[in-house]
Amino acid sequence: MTVDDSVVVRLMVAEALRGEADFELAGYAQNGQVALDKLDDVRPDVIVLDVEMPVLDGLATLAELRKRDRRLPVVMFSTLTSRGASATVDALTLGASDYVKKPSSSSKEESLAVLRSELLPKLRALGGKRRDARSPADLPGHLAVPKQVSRSLGRVGQVDVVVIGISTGGPNALADMLPRLPADLPVPVLIVQHMPPLFTAMLAKRLDALSALTVREAQGGEQPVAGEVWVAPGGRHMVVTKQGNDVVLAVNDDPHVNSCRPAVDPLFTSAVAAYGPRILSVVMTGMGKDGLAGCRAVAAGGGQVIVQDSDSSVVWGMPRFVAEAGLAEEILPLDRIAEEISRRVPARVGIR
Repeated sequence: MTVDDSVVVRLMVAEALRGEADFELAGYAQNGQVALDKLDDVRPDVIVLDVEMPVLDGLATLAELRKRDRRLPVVMFSTLTSRGASATVDALTLGASDYVKKPSSSSKEESLAVLRSELLPKLRALGGKRRDARSPADLPGHLAVPKQVSRSLGRVGQVDVVVIGISTGGPNALADMLPRLPADLPVPVLIVQHMPPLFTAMLAKRLDALSALTVREAQGGEQPVAGEVWVAPGGRHMVVTKQGNDVVLAVNDDPHVNSCRPAVDPLFTSAVAAYGPRILSVVMTGMGKDGLAGCRAVAAGGGQVIVQDSDSSVVWGMPRFVAEAGLAEEILPLDRIAEEISRRVPARVGIR
């Protein structure tokens, strides 16, 4: 179901879906109120939701949707403006599943190409998750992985840094997880969230307001210390380098990795070089396999790996690849990840 006050946008989304055998445009609405009125009749598997609309905007619509159905996938459809980015990040931390930037090209063909390459894969992943929740046994090749696997319960305190890789559903998951970490966590936390420029600055600001830890977007040159959380800047890779006895953050414009920039693998592999085995890597909800190579490097270097489980992930892609590879020491629901980080990185106070 598409919710947008622009007729042009609604028609373009419909055209992008046309000819795709696994999609059906179940309905559309010109604002959030109309969408809510139609919801029981349309019963969509996923909603594409505009941010700025008359009558009822995207944030207010999302809030009402979440009262009715906490798990209904919602993709925010936003323009890349400061106001649009801020509202989109707010929506993501309040429960939206993902977002797609509205095409900015004046060419219809180029805009359709963007929708087919960026919007459709996310709709497939999220709509598939919705169907799987209804009847998981019908999923071809359904992977039976235990919700929790324990192989390394004794390595408490052997961590100098926590590195996190996350994508689809990430802002909401981070808004849930980071506030559970204690203010005196004795190591820094470094995060790669797949996002473009502008969005990551908004995300860091939002997470900083929610967490007892200090959350900032990295610019390069910072020395990460205990109690700090650094988020990779949108559109740039974040890595760590060793300068004498100091570890320093660096950002770069190297080629995309796993079709992503920022990507998880460059951060994880650089952390191995800088910190050796004293790393706790965490792979959370997201599409694709970014983080797999990085987790291989962490495990080979003697570091620790935990991942988020399927049930609590918006899309169980990134953590699934790590779990399938046998690299995860723990496969945990979202509400236990902070507890496990604190257990492996003991603080003076426990989880709030």
